[in-house]
Formats: sequence, structure tokens, C-alpha cells
Amino acid sequence: MSLHRTFKALSDPVRREILEHLKLEQKTAGEINQLFDISAPAVSRHLSVLKDAGLVRDYRKGKYIFYELKASVLEETLLWIANLKEQKNEEG
Repeated sequence: MSLHRTFKALSDPVRREILEHLKLEQKTAGEINQLFDISAPAVSRHLSVLKDAGLVRDYRKGKYIFYELKASVLEETLLWIANLKEQKNEEG
């Protein structure tokens, strides 16, 4: 897990909103694109950043590529944050 990539991916409001939509159900890039008032290449770049950070995974089904939330990286990040907080409280 790369915290730098994770936090970079989460720093953008569009990417956070994409994750909000994907937590409900998997979607194609076209379906995701329809949710935003930005270009298809911009959505593709956002999906690429999310995929590089390990926050989403994609798979092909017929002629479509579906994207889905990959929660394991989020869980690892939350554990890191909780551990950091716990260390602070112990020192405190």
C-alpha cells in the first residue's frame, strides 16, 4: 500500500464522489462519465489515479469495462490512521 498514492487519489473531490457512487454498485466508465459534467478523458484520468492507488479495480465483461470499489486499501489506510492516533494518545 502506498499512502502517498492513496491520499493523492482521495484529495480530489471528483475522485471521492466516484468512490461514493462505486460503493453502491459497480459501474462502467460510461455510466460514471454520465454522473459528472466533465469530459470522458477527464473521467478516465480520475479512474486511472484511483486504480493506481488500489482504490478501484476494473474488469472486462463483453465490450464494457466495469469499475468497482476495492475497500481493502481504505481499510489499511484507516488502520494506519487509527494506529497513529493510538500512538499519540499513549504519548499524551
